[in-house]
Formats: sequence, C-alpha cells, structure tokens
Amino acid sequence: MLKRFRGLAPDSGISLVEVLLASSVLAICSLGVIGMITSSIATDTRNKFDSTTTMLAQSIVEQIAATAVGSGTANLTDCAGNTFSINTQAGGAPLNGAGTAISFASSAPDGYHLEYVVKSPCTEAGIEQATYDVRWRVELLGAGTPTPTNTYLLTVSAQMLNRGFGNMFFALPVTLRVMLGS
Repeated sequence: MLKRFRGLAPDSGISLVEVLLASSVLAICSLGVIGMITSSIATDTRNKFDSTTTMLAQSIVEQIAATAVGSGTANLTDCAGNTFSINTQAGGAPLNGAGTAISFASSAPDGYHLEYVVKSPCTEAGIEQATYDVRWRVELLGAGTPTPTNTYLLTVSAQMLNRGFGNMFFALPVTLRVMLGS
C-alpha cells in the first residue's frame, strides 16, 4: 500500500519575511553593542591619559616639596631624555580669572613650565604616547605682613597637548593646590 504524502500546512516552517525581520532585529542590537564597546574603549583611553595628567602634576608637587621650597630648583627627566629644571621660588605661571587654576591661554615663564613626553616603554627608543603641558605657580603666603609665614601655596596644572577633537574625548586640565612650608 502506498502512503500518500500530504502537502505541508501553510503555517508550518519559517518564511523569508520572518528570517529578514529576525536578521534586522539582530543587526540593530549588534550595532548597539558595538557602540557600547567603542564607547568603553574611548573611556578607557581617556582615563589612562587623565591618570597620567594627574600623575605628572603630583610629580611636580613632590619635586618641589622635596626641595627647600622657595630656595632652589629640582630636576625632572621625561621619557624622551629631556631634563627640566623645576623652579621652586615664588612666581610662575599666571592664574585664570578666578585665581584657582593655571591659565593655559598665555605662555608660562621659564622654570615654571615643561612639556613632558610620555613613551611606551619609557625609554628614548619607546613609542611616543602623548605630550603634556605642565605649569605651576609658587606663592608666598603672608609675604606682606610684618612676620612672613614661610608658607607657600603651590598650584600645579597639567593638560595633554593635541587632544584631538577638543574636549570631546579628554577632560579639562588637572589642577592640584597644596600648601608647603614650615
């Protein structure tokens, strides 16, 4: 006896329209995931450069604190082999209008400014990662009073040079303010 094959029911299986619809939903979701991954990579890179900016500002603070503040110079060498003289005497880069951070709008006086080159690895043969503009100001507090306090206010600001698309990917300069002295 021969078996008869019946035709498939019209609602069985997956139609081409359903496959296209599922593929479209998958593609849209994939684009969202790719966007999140791209954003995460950009944020990670920004955090790396911003951490380096903070580290450089902290290095200047430590160099000045290690030297008799107000009475000499210290030295700092970058990854390109450039040695910078760090002036610890009162004076330095001009402050912004509010007087709370260094102004990057004008040039900084010699001895109160450096362009620090970061390479990976930190050798002269390493691959250059970024260059940072670091500026500082040393102010003697109470200088106009009959008995000077020998206390200094140190303001250090640093920012990465050539930040690309303005401030879209990189933050504003880092500013540290520290009181030093005896």
